[in-house]
Amino acid sequence: MRHSRKAVLATTIGLGLAATLGVVPTAVAAPAPVGNAASYAAYEGSQENVAANRAFFEAVQRSVAEQRAANPGALAVTVTYNTRNAPSFRTQIARSTQIWNSSVSNVRLQEVSSGGNFSYREGNDSRGSYASTDGHGRGYIFLDYRQNQQYNSTRVTSHETGHVLGLPDHYSGPCSELMSGGGPGTSCQNATPNSAERARVNQLWANGFASGLDTKELATKG
Repeated sequence: MRHSRKAVLATTIGLGLAATLGVVPTAVAAPAPVGNAASYAAYEGSQENVAANRAFFEAVQRSVAEQRAANPGALAVTVTYNTRNAPSFRTQIARSTQIWNSSVSNVRLQEVSSGGNFSYREGNDSRGSYASTDGHGRGYIFLDYRQNQQYNSTRVTSHETGHVLGLPDHYSGPCSELMSGGGPGTSCQNATPNSAERARVNQLWANGFASGLDTKELATKG
């Protein structure tokens, strides 16, 4: 029994160190879930989430503008991202970016090995998945383990990626509306933007940059 306790303690210390270093051991299951539908809904409908979405898009916009300065004549914008800190969701991320790349024409999402205009992260958070910034002007999308177990994971990822392209949340919408997120419930499997969402993204990124963003729209929709 004493030997068993030591083994458990050693494992706990090892996991703690791995978490501190930002490494997720492939042989260890994801940490215990902490969120639920009620906590997700509370955060999704909050002004904090609206502000975080807006700050995230503005951070991506600034980052893209910097790279655009070197190539101002291009008609389509390439927005780069990295998945280094979200290894468990690489498949869903690849699917969601493919969905968006096949849905719109004025902006393209492209993976890079490091850096990029934004990044994906994974972990446990009672707020669920969300888009935000790191406090230093860098945008990131956080993918919550528990929420991705309860809801269609590609829909969650595609929804959050919609914020990269400037779309606000609209939780009262139907399942056919991607940015309705978790509003339609866990049975909703749609991971594709509807025609209005596609048109809005193309409008925002027309003429090579995001010129049509109405910040009041992001501030008033939750």
